[in-house]
Amino acid sequence: MDMHGGRHMERRAFLKRLLAAAALALGLDGLGLQSLLPRMACAAKDSPLVATGTNQDYGRLVTEVISALGGMERFVKPGSRVLVKPNMSWDRRPEFGATTHPLVVKRVVELCLEAGAREVTVMDRPCNDERRCYQESGVQPAVEAIGSSRAKVKHVNSRLFVEKTMPRGVALKRWDFYREALEAEALIIAPPAKQHGSARLSLGMKNVMGLVGGRRERLHVGDLHQHIADLNTVLRAHLTVIDATRLLTANGPSGGNLQDVRVLNRLAASADPVAADSYAASLFGLKGGDIGYIQHAYQMGFGEMDLTKVKVVEV
Repeated sequence: MDMHGGRHMERRAFLKRLLAAAALALGLDGLGLQSLLPRMACAAKDSPLVATGTNQDYGRLVTEVISALGGMERFVKPGSRVLVKPNMSWDRRPEFGATTHPLVVKRVVELCLEAGAREVTVMDRPCNDERRCYQESGVQPAVEAIGSSRAKVKHVNSRLFVEKTMPRGVALKRWDFYREALEAEALIIAPPAKQHGSARLSLGMKNVMGLVGGRRERLHVGDLHQHIADLNTVLRAHLTVIDATRLLTANGPSGGNLQDVRVLNRLAASADPVAADSYAASLFGLKGGDIGYIQHAYQMGFGEMDLTKVKVVEV
């Protein structure tokens, strides 16, 4: 037997002894121990992954981060309809950090097209004038520059909101959602990471509010954080791409002062929306549990907020 094989056998023997001791402490017999083993193996295998990295070439950064998750092909299947939801809520230029950087959005859309998407829709429900937000953010010109008939920037059509019940909702039991978001075969949430006056931080799960109808100010009455978590029971992102190229550290969500912006040139992405938001919170010196909607989503079983249980890969 070679040296490596011997070490593997010693490691297996050690793990068996460790598990036997754990079973004894828990009062498990041999059968109970056998049932415990696959659950432990599954838990280790299913640890969520967050890919992150820095680069001043944002297109390349998007490519590398999503490649570390298995590539866009993992999330977008040939012939599928994709909805990409950046933040275009404010009449602000990209450098103010209140909106998703247009080069990040552009590369996300390009990767969807390269994966074979039939149609990629980019949209938001802005707080300021819709047409100015789409243009001033730079997102609409960036997507149009791709030159593909399969990539479309759309404005909200008020007739396309449909009421949806939320069986898993805690504080909300029904609300209006945008039909194209409900019907999308891949939902990609791509928010900027920023401070928020009401929610403390505006990240991926908060960004879903741009896909709901009704009087959104009502969501701020009562427990805003639980309302955000409830909305995510219906619109759960398949992929969350956190734009931390610039952090808006104060006076969010709209910003407007470059002194409030910290340039990081960083991106983070995950298939787990809770893990993605928890990692983004750490960029502000906070933990996932410090943000109410992350805590609620974790408690509702939507993902992992404890970064010690998340595999964070730096590309």
